[in-house]
Amino acid sequence: MVETLTLYRPVGLKEAQLVREVDGRGFPPRLPDQPFFYPVMNVDYARQIARDWNAPDAGSGHVGFVTAFDVQAPFLARYPVRTVGARLHQELWIPAEELAEFNAHLVGPIRFLEAWFGPDYQGPAIPWVPAGDPHTVARPAR
Repeated sequence: MVETLTLYRPVGLKEAQLVREVDGRGFPPRLPDQPFFYPVMNVDYARQIARDWNAPDAGSGHVGFVTAFDVQAPFLARYPVRTVGARLHQELWIPAEELAEFNAHLVGPIRFLEAWFGPDYQGPAIPWVPAGDPHTVARPAR
């Protein structure tokens, strides 16, 4: 059995929909202006981004989702952990051209842990999760 590491990623509505379209088997390719894919090392950092950046942002659909996923640890060893602020703010920088290979090293599906909604969110509470799903917690953004 291969050792895995759990990583997290905050995503907006469009990226969340693309992940759902492939049943959580991978993240979508980066856009031309996105040279890196940035998974983060802890849920608190992902929550901070989802709540404070994604939820108020129109480009994110005024919602931020916190995802969790397991990746084969030996594969991740090639990417140094980067601290981009306080000690909490640790992430990996995966070059966009390596994202398909990254996705191939996922173990199990991408899981949606939380949803943070901004005051301008116009959609349903959680677009694709049935009410009462124990794996997703909807929380209003502050």
